[in-house]
Amino acid sequence: MNVVQKPPGAQDAGNPLQALEKFHQSPWLDFIQRSFIENGSLAKLVGDDRLKGVTSNPAIFEKAMGHGTDYDDQFKKIVAAGNTDASEIYETLAIDDIRAAADVLKPVWDETKGLDGYVSLEVSPYLGLRTEPTIIEARRLWKAVGKPNLMVKIPGTDAGVPAIRQVISEGININVTLLFSIDAYKKVLEAYISGLEERHKNGGDITHIASVASFFVSRIDGLIDKAIDTRLAANDKDSEILKTLRGKVAIANAKLAYQHYVEVSAGPRWQALKAIGANPQRLLWASTGTKDKAYSDVLYVEELIGADTVNTMPPATMDAFRDHGTARNSITEDVEGAKHVLAEAERLGLDLTGVTNKLVKDGVDSFADSFDALLGAVAAKKAEMAGDTVAASVFKLPKDLDDAVKASLEDWRKSGKVRALWEREASVWTGTDEASWLRWLDIVGDRIEGLDALTAFQAEVKEKAFSHVLLLGMGGSSLGPEVLAETFGQRAGFPELHVLDSTDPQQVASFEAKVDLAKTLVIVSSKSGGTLEPNILKAYFFDKMQKAVGDKAGSHFVAITDPGSHMEDVATKDGFWKIFHGEKAIGGRYSVLSNFGIVPAAAIGLDLAEFLSNADRMVKACSAGTPPGQNPGVLLGALLGVGAKLGHDKVTIVASPGIADLGAWLEQLLAESTGKDGKGIIPIEGETLGAPSVYGSDRVFAYLRLTDSPDATQDAAIKALEAAGQPVVTISLASKMQIAQEFFRWEFATAVAGSILGINAFNQPDVEASKIETRKLTDAYASSGKLPAEAPFGTDGDFSFFADETNAAALKGGSLEAVVKAHFARAKAGDYAALLAYIERDSTTIAWIQKARLAIRDAKHVATAAEFGPRFLHSTGQAYKGGPNSGVFLQITADDKADLAVPGETYSFSVVKAAQARGDFDVLAERGRRALRVHIKGNLSAGLERLGSAIASAVA
Repeated sequence: MNVVQKPPGAQDAGNPLQALEKFHQSPWLDFIQRSFIENGSLAKLVGDDRLKGVTSNPAIFEKAMGHGTDYDDQFKKIVAAGNTDASEIYETLAIDDIRAAADVLKPVWDETKGLDGYVSLEVSPYLGLRTEPTIIEARRLWKAVGKPNLMVKIPGTDAGVPAIRQVISEGININVTLLFSIDAYKKVLEAYISGLEERHKNGGDITHIASVASFFVSRIDGLIDKAIDTRLAANDKDSEILKTLRGKVAIANAKLAYQHYVEVSAGPRWQALKAIGANPQRLLWASTGTKDKAYSDVLYVEELIGADTVNTMPPATMDAFRDHGTARNSITEDVEGAKHVLAEAERLGLDLTGVTNKLVKDGVDSFADSFDALLGAVAAKKAEMAGDTVAASVFKLPKDLDDAVKASLEDWRKSGKVRALWEREASVWTGTDEASWLRWLDIVGDRIEGLDALTAFQAEVKEKAFSHVLLLGMGGSSLGPEVLAETFGQRAGFPELHVLDSTDPQQVASFEAKVDLAKTLVIVSSKSGGTLEPNILKAYFFDKMQKAVGDKAGSHFVAITDPGSHMEDVATKDGFWKIFHGEKAIGGRYSVLSNFGIVPAAAIGLDLAEFLSNADRMVKACSAGTPPGQNPGVLLGALLGVGAKLGHDKVTIVASPGIADLGAWLEQLLAESTGKDGKGIIPIEGETLGAPSVYGSDRVFAYLRLTDSPDATQDAAIKALEAAGQPVVTISLASKMQIAQEFFRWEFATAVAGSILGINAFNQPDVEASKIETRKLTDAYASSGKLPAEAPFGTDGDFSFFADETNAAALKGGSLEAVVKAHFARAKAGDYAALLAYIERDSTTIAWIQKARLAIRDAKHVATAAEFGPRFLHSTGQAYKGGPNSGVFLQITADDKADLAVPGETYSFSVVKAAQARGDFDVLAERGRRALRVHIKGNLSAGLERLGSAIASAVA
């Protein structure tokens, strides 16, 4: 830093800035920048011009931090040091600047005994209309900067006034900003005085407290003059008088504000405070740069000079006043004339009150806009410096959708919805119970804090030398762990993870055969503890484990469940090795980064620190301090929500082979969160990409691409879709570990999409409807020993056809081919076809269902879903029943070749599966869906082959 050229007390008779001191006015600079401090320019102003203070604002920081290079070295160090968000980076950089400037001005503070020498830093502009958060923020900044010559800037809004009073009473220096009207100033001065009185009453020292009231000037003339010019152009009858008021109202308004200060200062309350050492709250003239070139460029400096005032000037105005300004005691000149100007303005209807009210609102909005621009620039630079440590997204959208998405992002920015979401405001969605379901926003940090316990469990699993982990769960409890198992496979020294989420007896038996129970850890994962499937699967495998290891069975079991659940009671009673708690305030589909996903990740030896650190990078990228235009979760959510509203409601998930199973988790998240109230997103997962000609205009393609092992065929297909004008978002993952980032990005995006669609993104009303119907059927079986009878509306050999009366009448019976043809003939543009197969899910049946769905897509040009039951009931089933009525459903059931008993129950797995299929189908019918059930008797393989041929023939 350069040496100060002149000591603070030195005088230069030819310098108008120094001459201000004669009239007891202090010149402050409305500018701050790191290079300006470091190269000695600020110190030079202090020495040469008797500069006595500095104010900052977001617009100044935005230019320096976001677009200059002054901060790059520190920026890189912050980004390299660990996960942080845009607002934290900004604040770190800004506070360092404020501290450095405060050090330069400290000699002025010492010389003036705390009257001058201040640097101002404002509370978040987002808090301008909120009292308590402003108080909290002011305290935090005061402590963080830790300099006695700091002034915290608080707007003089109705919400700001009580905050000002409170923090003054706590001994914090305050620069009150955004004052335009005399009435507002009166409230602020009263807040300052009463705050000092309260502090003194409570025994606090008031001699070190300083404050300024920033009264804005030129902006008033800007609006008043505009109104005058409009009337002059219309040849207003008062044109001659109006001309005399141009450029006069703002100065008159300021002079009368100063008169109020003089009156109060002479009063007994202030004199009593002054006697015990209180500093005055000086009026600070802000917005003193001349906007109208018809006026002198130093107008708002020369006409507002007087005792106990401050003029904060932008650099250009300061340079102009130094060059050709004239200092005189002008603030008290012609006060009667100032009163006359305001009286004439009121008589002529120039509405000064309306103007000042508008300026306050515009000022609050403008500060927030500037702060958005600042944080957006910081976020963009952070992303650039972070490189591929955060998975990047690229959007290729048709113009109408692109424009609509941008409009939505601007709406989110202007209305502050990202901050509202992080503040758990239910009004972001429907204003009901949403705030009770947002703990997922914090869970990554929570799990990082609990890492020691998780890694200890991981070490114990390794020590016990289990060969397999068998996880029993449904929906959110199973799909996340399945992604981990399929993506990362078996890791050296740790067991292999198998995830069972079916009541199909063949599938249960198949999974049992895959593991050696004596060397298997069983994780029972059930959030509520009352879900049918995990309960009966637990009963089955606990019985089998007892037969394998005797009374040590409990030591092979771990439960993940919410505190106080039925499953916790069962686990305690049966002596489970460990019980891990979930979070009641996290719904199942948002739980993958909670214990429901992290405990299985620990069991298979995943590097938890790296995994959670990856997730945390996305949490920070989606933070409240990242504006929508740079916020990856909001960007994606806007596309999903706006796309669905514009008819692009089939989100087609395409993932590189190495992370392909991520789609199964995503489809549950999207479908269960958004498919309700007749609205929603229909996720299409696992549908092999085809030529652009096979798609309609109802798609959004989401391509999750592993950059270290991309698939050339997928890349080519995606490029063809982009060229054809289909909307595509490509998300590039540098490694498999970044699926942790995608878990959070898509959770956040889904919440945003739900808001845009106007639905509660956290309930699942139609999942419960299916459960109720299933329960009725299993209860009927328990009491009678059989399921209620049902009659097909037609048969064809080994095939029976079931439907409600409306659907049966539309399909009319006949051969398998005829019924299937009539059914899929009902699929029109914008619809989707869903194959819902209640059969064992293995490589053979997966291949069959994929072939069948592609035949439908390629012929009908509709989206297709290929699902296995009852797995999908806790996933896409919500959207099929509660979402838009655009689905054509073919449910496939079959006779089971073998069955398994459920210990302690009268019903078997086969009965449960049949009840689930029928309950699911009954709800589809009750909701008016186009639904057909085909039941296959005898040989399943032969039945599927004929059914597949019938489907291909039907749609050809």
